[in-house]
Amino acid sequence: MRMGEARKRSGTGASQGVRPTDGRAWRRRAVFVMPLLATACAVGPDYRAPALAVPPAWHGPLQGGLHTTVPPAAELARWWERLDDPLLSRLIDEAVANNLDVKLAQARLREARARYGLAVAERYPALNARAAVNRNRSSDEMSQGNGRAVETWSAQLDANWELDLFGGLRRAQEAAAATLDAEQEALRDTRVSLLAEVALGYVEARGFQARLALARGSLATQDETWQITRWRHQAGLTTQLDEDQARFNLEQTRAQLPALQQGLAQSKQRLAVLLGRAPGELSELDQPAAIPHLPATVAVGIPADTLRQRPDLRRAERQLAAATAQVGVASAAAYPDVSLSGTLGLQALSGGRLLRSSAGLYALGASVGQVVFDAGRVRHNIEVQNALQQQAQLNYQSAVLTALRDVEGALVAYAEEQNRGVALREAVTAAQGAADLASSQYQAGLVDFQAVLDTQRSLLSLQDQLSQSEAAAVSNLVRLYKALGGGWDAAAAKGG
Repeated sequence: MRMGEARKRSGTGASQGVRPTDGRAWRRRAVFVMPLLATACAVGPDYRAPALAVPPAWHGPLQGGLHTTVPPAAELARWWERLDDPLLSRLIDEAVANNLDVKLAQARLREARARYGLAVAERYPALNARAAVNRNRSSDEMSQGNGRAVETWSAQLDANWELDLFGGLRRAQEAAAATLDAEQEALRDTRVSLLAEVALGYVEARGFQARLALARGSLATQDETWQITRWRHQAGLTTQLDEDQARFNLEQTRAQLPALQQGLAQSKQRLAVLLGRAPGELSELDQPAAIPHLPATVAVGIPADTLRQRPDLRRAERQLAAATAQVGVASAAAYPDVSLSGTLGLQALSGGRLLRSSAGLYALGASVGQVVFDAGRVRHNIEVQNALQQQAQLNYQSAVLTALRDVEGALVAYAEEQNRGVALREAVTAAQGAADLASSQYQAGLVDFQAVLDTQRSLLSLQDQLSQSEAAAVSNLVRLYKALGGGWDAAAAKGG
């Protein structure tokens, strides 16, 4: 069925007067209605899910325990359990239950579900029952002195039905159903992002705690070195310069503590908000603990798996389906609309006579409306919906490319950070040996104090970098699971 030119709706209709009920009359009219319904069609494009070319494998080499085995659904749905940290698991469960963004997404899902129910209801007849008693008396002046009171009793059932001959209501229902699916995926996407943010905040806090522990340990070592230089200076074995350099090194390390403590406090505050708590109420992290350990292996599947799993892509596809259906809704406005109406009831001059067979009445009506002139409103609305559909198509294509980029980047970051960690561990081991040797040689008078300072600074810097690298590797794993769409599964997240 092709779209016609926009024409202004002008209603025409025919209705029977009030007559005694006759079932045969209803059946005769149904003979004319049913062929209309049988020939009904839905204008506008029929939706077909887009087919996009997806690479068969990831481009970057898989290292650091990564492999293309399809991850089990349960593992991907609760990926944080692979970090083997009970406190992190408890915090994530609390966030899912109390996070405000999740609650907002749930409210939007309920709204979309209700709007879908409205769209379905629009396709069915509307029935209204009513009963009335009226008492009227005309004036003597108007009735030439014969004015008298008249009572009327009535009970009737009214029906009205818009025949969806051109599929406008069906397309509206399709759009509402696709929007409902999109909001379901939006809730899941909110959950995926939330779980990743909670885990990232937790790892960041543990990373700051590890760095604080290192700085305090180094502070104790440097304080001991400063005491040694003081004693040597007092004994005349060294100069004031050595003592001042030792004190300078000590205070420089002490100056790093406030920044680390500030970073830890801010991480805990952000994490508290994600849990639905007020900032400062997260006491569970007051006791320092180690950064979670990486699992030995991580299954990442293939690109096609990611496209099926990621809620943001599923949402974009459903938004494209809704936009396609809206083109049909706009197109249907260019065609005539047909409505049927009817009344079946009883009417009498007294309540006692209301149940007599002669009190029955019925009315039937049909109306047709057609756009005659609207200055191009319908045509322009169709153009608007076509443009919105094209935008949804491009948004979906962009989301696919972004998803593939996210995974590719996360794979490289995860593997390379582990390589960096291996090198830093070797460097820390060597720096520790150099610092110990320089300290003993200084006390024996074999080297000057500058060697001690240099080795201690290098050791602290490398230890701090290693702590950051360990936290970064875990954070990159979290980002990888997020890029893979981990954090939900169809069975556990049916309602959200």
